[in-house]
Amino acid sequence: MFEWLLENGWILWLVLFLGLAAVETLTLDLFFVMMAMGALAAMISTFLGAAFFLQVIIFCVVSLLMVLVVRPVALKHLKRGSPDQLSNVDRLIGESALTLDIVTGESGTVKIGGDTWSARTLDGSLIPAGERVAVTRIDGATALISAPARPQAADSGAV
Repeated sequence: MFEWLLENGWILWLVLFLGLAAVETLTLDLFFVMMAMGALAAMISTFLGAAFFLQVIIFCVVSLLMVLVVRPVALKHLKRGSPDQLSNVDRLIGESALTLDIVTGESGTVKIGGDTWSARTLDGSLIPAGERVAVTRIDGATALISAPARPQAADSGAV
């Protein structure tokens, strides 16, 4: 069995490569993919006729270099956004919404960026359909809204 493995070492490295790549798809932390690259390098060295102990050394060295050199650079590029960048529903806060029907402190619906949300007012006031409102908070699947301050009409008093 051991002799067969030495003669067909590429199968060992291929299985290790595929296994590490599969684990990476579950963890997504760019660690196991670096080790998979080490297994790929060891598999290539098998085809070039390297001895098994040299294949193991190549696996270890390439994996270590990938983890220490390539992974930090890759993580930096993946996390390029600013730390205060909002995601998911947090980015909806402060957005403008259009009331689709009457919104009260109990119920209503609004359209936010093309999506229809259930809504209610923060202060329990009544906002008629067709009004532009501001999203103040998201509570589960409900947008809590408030009517934006209406601009005062300029006095055109003629004397």
